[in-house]
Amino acid sequence: MDAIRLILTSRRALAGGADTAEMMAEVWQAQALAQAIGSRLAVSGPPELRGEALGLTELAGRGCGVLDPPELDPGDLRAAQLTRLDDARETLLCLGGLLGEVGIALVGMASAAADETTYWQCMEAIDAADESRDRVLEMLRKLAAREEVLPGDIQDSPSGV
Repeated sequence: MDAIRLILTSRRALAGGADTAEMMAEVWQAQALAQAIGSRLAVSGPPELRGEALGLTELAGRGCGVLDPPELDPGDLRAAQLTRLDDARETLLCLGGLLGEVGIALVGMASAAADETTYWQCMEAIDAADESRDRVLEMLRKLAAREEVLPGDIQDSPSGV
């Protein structure tokens, strides 16, 4: 399944989360999806994104690691459904939005946490989501810089191609 479609599914599920357990499961799903996207970009994305993509993979993995993994059927794991990443820029824009929403959801859950364990899980996950989003924004900057350079290179070539 296409990365953007999976991100949109995660955004809808996160927005529709009813209780803390369901929201935590959706946060975990979003972090796992960010990890899978980072891994895909590190292996087959534009070369200038590969270092940041590896960092995203590590940070999103940390975001999953601080949360209790949800009990999911293997077919329900969105990250495992990732088969295509057609447009790196659009995917990163959507992923940045998802990670921002994850952070907001986590702040709400931390504020309402009934126990200290949940509070600290949320705080650690907020840090991971924020740092993951920073990596996404850096990759978007690198793509923008690449797009600014390419048109000039094409115009300066003798054949115009």
